[in-house]
Amino acid sequence: MHASISDVIADTAQNSIEAGAKHVTVSLVEDGSTIAVEIADNGKGMDEATQRRAFDPFYTEPGKHDKRKVGLGLPILKQICEECDGGLSLKSEKGVGTTLKYHFAAGHIDLPPMGDVAKMVLTLFNYPGDFELVFTHKKGGGEYTISRSELSDAVGGLESVEGLSLAGEFLASQEEALS
Repeated sequence: MHASISDVIADTAQNSIEAGAKHVTVSLVEDGSTIAVEIADNGKGMDEATQRRAFDPFYTEPGKHDKRKVGLGLPILKQICEECDGGLSLKSEKGVGTTLKYHFAAGHIDLPPMGDVAKMVLTLFNYPGDFELVFTHKKGGGEYTISRSELSDAVGGLESVEGLSLAGEFLASQEEALS
């Protein structure tokens, strides 16, 4: 099981990147009673048969994992949602993209902790490939939105230790401002 909500977000957003998306949006909304996540991409999408199988723990997309015949990400997410009085929806169209929405009751006793959102975003931004990722976090009355390209430009690139350090500090300051 995932150790935190941030791990869940990273896992599901990584699926979009691995699906060849050139544009991914990730939205995290905490309104006090609910934690809601939406991930939308313009990746390769899924046909209806694949969408039906996506929640089967004994299924993974052929060729996605060399030595693994199972795909536990979405089945575990579904279980967490159900255990925490939440829900999820998956909408996808082959050749167009995918939108995954999920939410949890914020005060549920079985809800994993939020984890380090700033580090999760930095990890996603630093994932290899040619893609744009836009992350939005709304909490209480505050919010911020940052794109991968915007942050990379501001810190002089995410390839250097200095750039990563500056990016991490910036993201941490944005998260702290929401507290």
